[in-house]
Amino acid sequence: MSVTIRERRAEDVAALAEVLAEQQAATQYPIRWPLPIPVEDFLVRPGEERAWVADLDGRAVGHVAVYELGGPLRDAFAEAAGTDEVAELAVLFVATEVIGTGIGGRLHDTAVAWIRASGRQPVLDVVPVHARAVEVYRHRGWQEIGEVRPVWLAEDFPALVLMTLPGQS
Repeated sequence: MSVTIRERRAEDVAALAEVLAEQQAATQYPIRWPLPIPVEDFLVRPGEERAWVADLDGRAVGHVAVYELGGPLRDAFAEAAGTDEVAELAVLFVATEVIGTGIGGRLHDTAVAWIRASGRQPVLDVVPVHARAVEVYRHRGWQEIGEVRPVWLAEDFPALVLMTLPGQS
């Protein structure tokens, strides 16, 4: 198995949309499915600073992105993390066939290293019904620092859990 982590290219987005759709039944990520927006707009969002793809023998099998936070979510993270120098790790997923192989961890570590190199604190939010995701993040050292209910979150969903990865910044 030859896996490369590389920057996402425009031509990756359609394949990644298929991977996201395929893995959703197993992971429940994203929690709302089908999405109320085009999947491509979920993958490539405003505020994105960088995105990477896990490439397995020429095929995209995973994704992660880093976002500059804005608005109320940024304020919630800044208050909870004790700094406004934060960047969000988001849209991390892998194809069902490679769950448990370490590919997701490599994507995670790539994004965290980039955030830290920029002098900021890594943060993320997760819907607590994603118990496996919360446990994976905890195992990797992430700590819960609060919760928030953004105006765009459906009322029937639990509040987002805010997490940070302490350590060097």
